[in-house]
Amino acid sequence: MAEAAELKHMVMSFRVSELQVLLGFAGRNKSGRKHELLTKALQLLKSGCSSAVQMKIKELYRRRFPRKILTPSDLSMLHLQAGQLPSATALTQGAMCHLPYDNGGVVSGVPSSMLPPVPMLGSKHEADVPHLSPPIHPVHPDVKMRRLPFYDVYDELIKPTTLASVNSQRFEEAHFTFALTPQQVQQILTSRDILPGAKCDYTVQVQLRFCLCETSCPQEDYFPPNLFVKINGKLCPLPGYLPPTKNGAEPKRPSRPINITPLVRLSATVPNTIVVNWSSEFGRNYSLSVYLVKQLTSVTLLQKLRAKGIRNPDHSRALIKEKLTADPDSEIATTSLRVSLMCPLGKMRLIVPCRAFTCTHLQCFDAALYLQMNEK
Repeated sequence: MAEAAELKHMVMSFRVSELQVLLGFAGRNKSGRKHELLTKALQLLKSGCSSAVQMKIKELYRRRFPRKILTPSDLSMLHLQAGQLPSATALTQGAMCHLPYDNGGVVSGVPSSMLPPVPMLGSKHEADVPHLSPPIHPVHPDVKMRRLPFYDVYDELIKPTTLASVNSQRFEEAHFTFALTPQQVQQILTSRDILPGAKCDYTVQVQLRFCLCETSCPQEDYFPPNLFVKINGKLCPLPGYLPPTKNGAEPKRPSRPINITPLVRLSATVPNTIVVNWSSEFGRNYSLSVYLVKQLTSVTLLQKLRAKGIRNPDHSRALIKEKLTADPDSEIATTSLRVSLMCPLGKMRLIVPCRAFTCTHLQCFDAALYLQMNEK
């Protein structure tokens, strides 16, 4: 029974490609969407699959989640030394809300049972103790979240922190803590407002964001697979899955932040806890961060846009001349340009024409309609 449950767990973790390989190996039909393939694979287990199929399941699982065995050479590369670990004061000073999870006997991502014994001070091997290297996964990588136009960031409650896979388990769990200052609590409480749609909400919010752990450029919101979040012991609602763009594609959540204010303790004396569960992926890590933000409306953004003023007309003239300039390599020449005074979004006459700095088209949108559609 234990082995059957283990095989079922392995099959449940398979992607479309692994399910198709498994069903093809067992001589079953391997066409259909993921949930159909998964149903066929589980039926295969229920009907009592052969030892060859069981071996194939284990082989596919091992290939999907290879276990890294630490060798003596790996340990020597880690240069671990207990004598040079940072003090508890250094770890906690000013960073109470940034500690992602209790390592539970894990130093720099390596279980304590796998570490070489550290000699006692004064022993003859004291000089042989190697030096400590930086953690394998930095707790606070230099991840920058992409700025969201509809929010002003007031404060960073939890810096971008790595959701690293610290073991070979299929499902990972990480714990976070943050506390609000009396000033921040007051900012939230005094921001209660009736938003469009007669919905009472706080315009100053605690915002939770996930992204890929990449430092090359500012990151867009991106949710880990099979994500579950609990705030102070209560399940946090997440954006619903988008319909798949093609058959067999993994369903994705829309890229957006999560307003967790309704679940946060609006108190300066009681800390808030976040528990995150997600499926680990080999070679891919995620990052979590929490911010105190002010939600902006389309009306506010329109006022900001008007305050910026208009673009110099010379710029538009230069753009028109560039488009009318004949290309010597082309036999087709542009002799006229037609621009509508109707907004392509609302099909109404433009009131505040606007377009992006990066746009090379002459056609504009109406700023109010454009901002309202993005706000929704």
